[in-house]
Amino acid sequence: MRAAAPPPPHLVTSVEVQDRNARLLRAFPLGDGRWRLAATPQEVDRRYRDLLVAYEDRRFYNHLGVDPVALARAALQMLWHGRIVSGGSTLTMQVARLLEPPRARTLGAKFAEMRRAIELEAGLSKDEILSLYMSLAPYGGNLEGVRAASLSYFGKEPRRLTLGEAALLVAIPQAPESRRPDRFPDAARHGRNRVLQRLGDAGLFGASEMIMASSAAPPSARLDMPALASHAAEAARRERPGLAVHRLAIDRNMQERLQSLVMERIPALQQGVSMALMVLDNATGEVLARVSGADPADTARAGAVDLTRAVRSPGSTLKPFIYGLAFEDGLAHPETLIDDRPTRFGAYAPENFDLDFQGTVPVREALQLSLNVPAVQLLQAVGPQRLATRLASAGTRLMLPPGEIPGLAVGLGGVGIRLEDLAALYADIARGGDVRSLMDRLDTRVTDPLAKGRLLSPVAAWYLAQALAGTPPPQNAAPGLIAFKTGTSFGYRDAWSVGFDGRRTVAVWVGRPDGQPVPGMVGRQVAAPVLFDAFARIVKRPAPLAPAPRGALVARNVELPPPLRRFGRPSGLAEADGPRIAYPPEGAALESDTDVPLALKVRGGQGPLQMLVDGVPVPTEAAGSGTLFWQPSGPGFRRLTVMDAVGSSDSVTVRVH
Repeated sequence: MRAAAPPPPHLVTSVEVQDRNARLLRAFPLGDGRWRLAATPQEVDRRYRDLLVAYEDRRFYNHLGVDPVALARAALQMLWHGRIVSGGSTLTMQVARLLEPPRARTLGAKFAEMRRAIELEAGLSKDEILSLYMSLAPYGGNLEGVRAASLSYFGKEPRRLTLGEAALLVAIPQAPESRRPDRFPDAARHGRNRVLQRLGDAGLFGASEMIMASSAAPPSARLDMPALASHAAEAARRERPGLAVHRLAIDRNMQERLQSLVMERIPALQQGVSMALMVLDNATGEVLARVSGADPADTARAGAVDLTRAVRSPGSTLKPFIYGLAFEDGLAHPETLIDDRPTRFGAYAPENFDLDFQGTVPVREALQLSLNVPAVQLLQAVGPQRLATRLASAGTRLMLPPGEIPGLAVGLGGVGIRLEDLAALYADIARGGDVRSLMDRLDTRVTDPLAKGRLLSPVAAWYLAQALAGTPPPQNAAPGLIAFKTGTSFGYRDAWSVGFDGRRTVAVWVGRPDGQPVPGMVGRQVAAPVLFDAFARIVKRPAPLAPAPRGALVARNVELPPPLRRFGRPSGLAEADGPRIAYPPEGAALESDTDVPLALKVRGGQGPLQMLVDGVPVPTEAAGSGTLFWQPSGPGFRRLTVMDAVGSSDSVTVRVH
């Protein structure tokens, strides 16, 4: 009985990390240090394939693994000249030899190659055999396969090769060590020109092409393998160590541009200072670029540390979320006036960065100027714990010392956060308050993994985006194109700038990885220019921000409802004098009839009452003292707020069925 043929070979290749379009970001060598990248005929230049087959095995597509004509010719030439003039090995026989451990070139070994070649032809297609050759052919040193050679010698994938490059890649495997262009350029040139001469004489290309290809100098040195998004690539390999090819959401072109930007900027920074940068797609949450610090080999700047995931103090970059909750609760509108004056909150007396105060300003301007006292006033109103809980519901856990709970200092950076989490929060604002998970990989996507709830109401998110778009840009940058915020942590340890347009969010951090202060390092001066430069490198013009959602109130201060015109209550007004919602209670489930309005019962308050639903004033019908009627717009969770004439308010969250 005839023995069954051996199973098709399983080829172990270098682990590859690819971008969203299957372009190589980084490869990892095999355990013994060899670079062996998988290749298929469809992934290499057609001219290289034609030259390879024409030069090495011109009857490749017709024989069954062994070419009797070539073997007979080689035998006759050896008898006539007394030495080997041409080999009789087919490409399939060469693959058979490359698949086995090296052994002496004997007649017995040649017959073994022929038998194995016939077995390969019986079990594999011609393209599969070519794929094995293109992945295994030796190119000198630790290079195996045409892709590894093309990347090392030409700095590019072999999809587009010149005639001279293709001929060199055909010639080197015949004598991989003696024709290495980085060590023996003359021998490499001679081998290449020999291929060109023979195939030019056979009519594969014209004389002018051959002259041009023959005159080109071969590469004189090896290039480094691609090492884009090094930290993201390492993380992907750690997460799924058994995977041969990893697909990330990163866009290679964008990653290259921003990696270059960071490497250009870092030398101008003080010794030991590094930088990290991220780009997110607003619609999907996909990470389009992740640049973590300096060169991974730069120990002086902790290049091996992934700074996009390091916990740092955010400075003022959390302030927008305080304002967002205040907008959502109906405590303020962008045009509401608020005081920026010396104020004590118990033992806490915040000051502005410039140690000056602006007096009474619109809430919008207080955010744009990053004033501290207004931010703390609003945080006291919405509650530090509520801010932390809302951010946690969006997937961001604020880092506090053990045993501590969020306090008013959270709004000014007294907490820890990661760059990737901060970028995700700003992307939530950009998409109207909807939360999306960060999506680093494309090879682990599951059905609808993105929807995770809501960070802010659409109206509150739009108010924030419009206010942040009015933030004064850095010098020489155009205003109004990017909604952004800067931040500087206590002691000048961290400089931040996070911004978005209608499509993308970019986050930048600058500082020392070891947490040491850098005197004079301010987010607006150090990080904001990088943010604007990053946008300039990835888009021709920032995409417009989202239009106003239904319910947004675009009005001047004098046109606002009286309770929204000024934040805060006159001095001496007791807390108990403010309005309190007696019904419905917090968390109540209400049944709604489209024809029957719902009642809101209120106790206390000064003067006429104004009701807001999800931060938007709504018309109500009064029915006796303290009862307001309102008509829900549909089912879902609603934040109900009642505000009196002096700005005191109370809120509950209910669910309408």
